[in-house]
Amino acid sequence: MQIEIIALDADDTLWENELLYQEAQTKLKVILSPWDSFQTIDHKLYETEQRNLPLYGYGIKAFTLSMIETAIQVSEGEISCPEISLITDIARAMLSAEVDLRPHALETLMALSKSHQLMMVTKGDLLDQSAKLKRSGLSSYFSFVEIVNDKTPQAYTEIFQKYNLNPKRFMMVGNSLRSDIQPILELGGKAVYIPADTTWAHETLAEFDGNKRGFYQLEHLGQLPGLVAELTK
Repeated sequence: MQIEIIALDADDTLWENELLYQEAQTKLKVILSPWDSFQTIDHKLYETEQRNLPLYGYGIKAFTLSMIETAIQVSEGEISCPEISLITDIARAMLSAEVDLRPHALETLMALSKSHQLMMVTKGDLLDQSAKLKRSGLSSYFSFVEIVNDKTPQAYTEIFQKYNLNPKRFMMVGNSLRSDIQPILELGGKAVYIPADTTWAHETLAEFDGNKRGFYQLEHLGQLPGLVAELTK
């Protein structure tokens, strides 16, 4: 069956993202080092993020709130206003950071857009993700852009309904088994997993069946046009 739409994740699929968070987290640990160890700060920040996800969602702004909350918790309220200001400076730098494209991103979109309609499906803050897409220089290759609160089967189903898409003619490409791969396979679509160099622990799955129908794994994004050509012969 022909592929009607090829959808691609953005963060850590088209451009680097997790590295920004890791660098920010390192800076936070330095600020909080008078109160606790790096390992404990990492653990408490992750716990705070997971607790806040249902309220704040994903993205840098949500991450910033979790950093501030963690700082207050770790310091037992001793954190100063200038130190809180340093944390907000970290967030501001993340929001304005240069968009660093992943290897093969540009040439892959150029090749695929000649034969297929492309869709970007990413989650996070609408303003931030829209700004990153604009700064990336990739926006002209996408016929559709969907920025969602989370990538659940329900969220994908709503996208299918919005564009009157058959899941069997839909391919999703991304680096997250939890967000980009598992939901699409559940709905009967094709999912292409391209592992990133670094992936947030939340996006991993303890158990995943790599033998599922419609699942493909590539080493890098540059191999995607070849796979699409093979599947659409």
